[in-house]
Order: sequence, then structure tokens, then C-alpha cells
Amino acid sequence: MSEQTELLERPYINIVNVIWSFDRETSQVNMLLVKRANEPEKGAWAMPETYLRTEESADAAALRLVREKIGLNLSAIHTEQLATFTNPMRSGRGRDRILSLAYMTFLPEMPPLKAGYGATDARWFAFSAEDGHYVVRNGALHFKASEATSQAKYYENAEYDPKTHLAFDYDWIFKVACERIRNKLNYRPNVLLVLGSTFTMREARCVYAPFLMKKVDAIDNSNFRKTHMHLLKEIGTETVQKRPGRPAKIYALKSVEDDESCKTK
Repeated sequence: MSEQTELLERPYINIVNVIWSFDRETSQVNMLLVKRANEPEKGAWAMPETYLRTEESADAAALRLVREKIGLNLSAIHTEQLATFTNPMRSGRGRDRILSLAYMTFLPEMPPLKAGYGATDARWFAFSAEDGHYVVRNGALHFKASEATSQAKYYENAEYDPKTHLAFDYDWIFKVACERIRNKLNYRPNVLLVLGSTFTMREARCVYAPFLMKKVDAIDNSNFRKTHMHLLKEIGTETVQKRPGRPAKIYALKSVEDDESCKTK
């Protein structure tokens, strides 16, 4: 007798967007979080999300989410798919079965935020590494990426406290996002898009440092230049000097220029 299997015909599909920016006043990478207005997990902090509409692709939905939540019209260069999250255990805590397509978006600016539909608050959280873990903070609020070493271990042992944990399985998505960025730093560092079209070498090191779990001054500038110049293009020098000494050189990310040139051919 063959085993009967129940088919999952119509799961909900949502888009989760891990949105990054850079605060030039503090020289810190930031992540956008919103406070949920509705159940399930009303009042918990979460990454922005939206349901996939029948007439759009997942890529288009990720960009729409940025447009609706932040008011920025971005090109597809600024967003990339992170992963698909389908573990049956992720639909716990009163939620219907939902398959999530997670994206990362790298904002070229850090606009003021206003809580939109489905949220009572929206804030930028400063991103850092503390005691070997990725953390985001805003005042007394702080959330840590999952410490689990695998997806299976995370869902088996997931703990939840709205004061210290993000909603649903977003602690795990947070960790996956950080590891994806870290693993791409030496060959396709799209995270540098948070610096805008041009940036200094120090600003690039400020972005790299928390993902590498280092202090920025622990990343030697000359060595960093040697090992990463194949990814960057020198543009000129600062017109307004920000630090004592010689004006800093300005760079752009080569991969962005390559992507834009391919789209025009």
C-alpha cells in the first residue's frame, strides 16, 4: 500500500526584504526594521514584507516594497535574491503556511522613515558584530542574528521573545543575509552600493568591517587596496575634504558599471 501524501496546492508567498543603508554621520551600516501592526506577532519587530501579487514577478515585488515603504524608485541593480525559505516549521506561532522569497536591497541613500501600511513604527538599526555575533541596535532595542549552525538546528530549537528576537524566523534570515554578504566581499561586494555611486576607501572598509567582525582600523588600508582594486575603479579625489591630511581618492564599484553597460547593449 503506497503512502498517501497531502499536496500543498496554494501556500501563501511573501517577499521579505532585508534593506541595508549607510549612515555617513556614524560611518555605520544600518538595517531597516518595522514594528508589526497586526497579528500574528503584533508589536514584534520584523523585516519589511509584502505578499506576491498575481501580475508581478518576485523581483518586481521586492522593488515595489522599497517604493511603497520608503518612497525610492530603485533599479534592479540595487536588489538581489537571497534565498527561499520553505521549512514547514517556520509557519508556527499562529501563522498559515507561508513560503518566503527573501531579497536584499542596498539603498544608495538613507532617507527618513515613516511607518506605512501594516506597521506602527519603522526605524534604522545600526549593524555591528559583538562577541562573534551579528547584532542590530536602536537605542535600547537590540536584536541578534541566530546562533544556530544550520537551518535544521534553528527550526528545532528556535526560541522567541519579542524583546530580543525578530518576528517569525527573521533571526535566521538575518544570519543568512550577513553570511551571504560576507562570502561575496572578495568577488562581488554589492553591499558597497549602500555608499552610493562613489566612495572613499575608508568608507568601503567601514562597510566591510562589521561583516568581517573586525574594527575598521584593523583592516589595513594599503592591503585592502591591493586585494580589492580589481573590484573598484578610481574616479578622482574628494572635492570637500572630510579628514585631516591629503584629500581621499574616490572610487566606484566596477560590477555596477558592468551591469549597466550590459543593459544598454
